[in-house]
Amino acid sequence: MIIGVPKEIKSNENRVALTPAGALELCKRGHTVFVQSTAGDGSGFSDQMYQEAGASILSDLESVYQRAEMIVKVKEPIESEYRLIRPDQLIFTYFHFASYEPLTRAMIDRGAVCLAYETVELPDRSLPLLIPMSEVAGRMAIQEGAKFLEKPQKGKGILLGGVPGVPPAKVLVLGGGIVGTQAAKMAAGMGAQVTILDVNLPRLRYLADVLPSNVCTMYSNELTIRNLIRTHDLIVGAVLIPGAKAPSLITRDMLATMQPGTVLVDVAIDQGGCMETSRPTTHDDPIFIIDEVVHYCVANMPGAVPFTSTLALTNATLPFAIQLADKGWQKACQDSKPLALGLNVIRGKVVYRGVAEAFGLPYHPVENFL
Repeated sequence: MIIGVPKEIKSNENRVALTPAGALELCKRGHTVFVQSTAGDGSGFSDQMYQEAGASILSDLESVYQRAEMIVKVKEPIESEYRLIRPDQLIFTYFHFASYEPLTRAMIDRGAVCLAYETVELPDRSLPLLIPMSEVAGRMAIQEGAKFLEKPQKGKGILLGGVPGVPPAKVLVLGGGIVGTQAAKMAAGMGAQVTILDVNLPRLRYLADVLPSNVCTMYSNELTIRNLIRTHDLIVGAVLIPGAKAPSLITRDMLATMQPGTVLVDVAIDQGGCMETSRPTTHDDPIFIIDEVVHYCVANMPGAVPFTSTLALTNATLPFAIQLADKGWQKACQDSKPLALGLNVIRGKVVYRGVAEAFGLPYHPVENFL
């Protein structure tokens, strides 16, 4: 198979979808790998490193799309890329379709085969291609939140861990999945007083066992959230419904009950956000303020630490990319239920129920295409 790795062009996205080591594994199997020139520079991988691994370098984005049967990316195609995508071309990347209708309709119109990292799902319901970036984003949520709690950044002026004689900051984490767990661990390690909410009691029992003593677990409901946000300094939104839009757990009216300088970090922004006032921001312009509450809603948080993120992502995606390249997408998805669950749009038809329901589009069972 001919595999193309374009340079990411989303704002401040420095990750690349394939490391030289990944390119080598594909080339060893007889596949052809085309990498756009400088695609790996932001992550610390030079064109020469890819060439030494057996890949070929192409000078421009158009050439990569034109020649590849499978495009492997990090982030969803943006508007300038839509026209480059061909019918039946396999696009393997993070899509987060349910949060952005224009992208969904564009991929329908292009007739592409869209396999989304975020909905590849193992039998135990875990999301193997979302986990590594969720781990990065969860930890970064605290790192960024701590920075924006500083007074020059319009926060309260609170040090997350406090100092002897001065209490630490209070951190509220909405959601006890991968993002929430990593956020709670990071915040607890920095000395904050942490509360983590979830609606899954077995998960809360597990978290109560494994997290340190400065983390309190609570069952999530609206009244509990309304009470806690009045006193917490940093609030992390870490709720995910695979392939569907995130629920709004913090509504517009709740901001008035928060203390000025409270920081909201909405990690769920890729899926529409779990705070009603959230809207996507960028690393160039990461925050906005409503009712004196700081909102940090960067949609590609792991892009700020591309070396770590690229290695973690390729470690997870490469085995699936090899299956797709070796067998073709139809046979690979016939043989692998997790991969089949990653299919979202096929030849103009929506085959993932959460995406269809998000926009009132017809749903077509994926089995019809396999």
